[in-house]
Amino acid sequence: MIWRRTATLEDLNAMGQNNMVGLLDIQFDRFTDTTIEATMPVDHRTHQPFGLLHGGASVVLAETLGSVAGYLCTEGDQKVVGLEVNANHIRSVRSGRVRGVCSALHAGSRHQVWQIEIFDEQGRLCCSSRLTTAVV
Repeated sequence: MIWRRTATLEDLNAMGQNNMVGLLDIQFDRFTDTTIEATMPVDHRTHQPFGLLHGGASVVLAETLGSVAGYLCTEGDQKVVGLEVNANHIRSVRSGRVRGVCSALHAGSRHQVWQIEIFDEQGRLCCSSRLTTAVV
């Protein structure tokens, strides 16, 4: 197990209240010993003007997953801050919910690198993202 903090899904979802995570209805719904997952709706909140999932919304989902995963890998007063995020948008999505799956490429004591894959409801890869965080 890579997590150093104890948390429940209820704890993770409570972190999203009164911020962008809650506004976009990002819901954490699964975590294992090495991964964390969340879903986000594809609707008027996350569409771009042409009715497709906005690339920025995909990045919000990716950065949310990576940041929370990073936090779960810290201890005490430590926090994580994002240093760099990138995303390759592979397939468009018009409706439903997308699922992000986050896993560590590197979970070090000073910095972390997270891989986040976002899938549509048919399980097709829509976005591949990487987040680098610093532990402060």
